[in-house]
Amino acid sequence: MTLSAVGPRLSATSAVAQRRRQLLALLHALGGRVGNLDFQKLLFLYCQEPQASGTYEFVPYRFGAFSFTSYADRRKLVDLGLLADEGNEWLLTDSGRSEVAGTRDLWLVAFANGRRDVRGDALVAETYRRFPYYAIRSEIAERVLKGDAASLQRIDAARPKALGSALSTVGYEGRTIESYLNALLAAEITVLCDVRRNPISRKYGFSKSTLQKACDGVGIRYEHLPALGVASEKRRSLDTQADYDALFAEYERTTLPHQGAALAQIRGWMRCGERVALMCFERLPQQCHRHCVAEALERQSDPPLAATHL
Repeated sequence: MTLSAVGPRLSATSAVAQRRRQLLALLHALGGRVGNLDFQKLLFLYCQEPQASGTYEFVPYRFGAFSFTSYADRRKLVDLGLLADEGNEWLLTDSGRSEVAGTRDLWLVAFANGRRDVRGDALVAETYRRFPYYAIRSEIAERVLKGDAASLQRIDAARPKALGSALSTVGYEGRTIESYLNALLAAEITVLCDVRRNPISRKYGFSKSTLQKACDGVGIRYEHLPALGVASEKRRSLDTQADYDALFAEYERTTLPHQGAALAQIRGWMRCGERVALMCFERLPQQCHRHCVAEALERQSDPPLAATHL
C-alpha cells in the first residue's frame, strides 16, 4: 500500500513515519474519532489484510489483539500535535487531518466504510472468531461469544498447554516487542529471566518496566537477575567471534563461579515446573553470555537438560 500524502510533521522517508501516517489515515477514514477498544480492533483487522502487511504486530491481551507499538506511536503523535490527548478515544486534531488530507487510498476507504457501523462486542467477536489465538488471554470472550461454543473451543485449543519444565535462551535484537512476546508464547515460556546487568534499552519495549508490564499482560512472569550480567565496559570493541569467545571465557572463569545463588534460583523455578527463558540483547546465542549461563545450568541439572535457543 502506498500513501501519497507527505505531511508537514512526519518524514517522507522514515519507515516509522510511514507506519504512523497509515495509522492516522485509517483513523481519518473512520471519521477521526474512535474509542480505544474499537480502534485497536479495527487497526488489528486492517493490519491482517495483505495491503497493510508489516504495519503493526499484535499480542493476545486482556481484551484480545493489542499492539504496544501502536500506543507508543500514539504518544508520539500526541506530542506532535497530530492526535489529541484523550484517554478513552483516538482523536485526530486539525493538524492530524491536514497531515493525511491528501492521502489517496481507495482500499483503505473501502475497509473503513465496510466497518463503519461495526463497533463494541460485535467488532470484538469478529476478531475472536477469525483469529482465535489473539483471544487466548481475553477477559471478555465468554461474554462476547455467549452461545458460540465452536468459537470458544477454538480459542481454548489455541491456548498454551503445560508441557513441563524447560530452559531456553532468547535475544531481542531485530525483534519488535510483539514478535518477541509471541515467540515466548509459542514456546510456552512461563518465566522470562533477564540476565542483563542494566535492563535498559533504546529499543522500544525492552527496558525493564515496560517489558515487565508487557510480560504480565500475556501471562509470563518477568524476573531480573543482574548478578548474572556482564559489565557494559567489558562489551566494548567486540569485533570478531574470537573477541566474544575471550569475553565469555573470562566470564565463565571469574563471574559464574560466584553466582551459585542466582543459578540455584533458576533451577528452583524449573523444579517447580516453570519453562524459563534467559534473555539478553544479541540475536545469536554464541555472541551473548546467556549461552554460558544456560550451559552452566545444563551441567548442574539432574536429570540432564538441553537448552533451546528461540
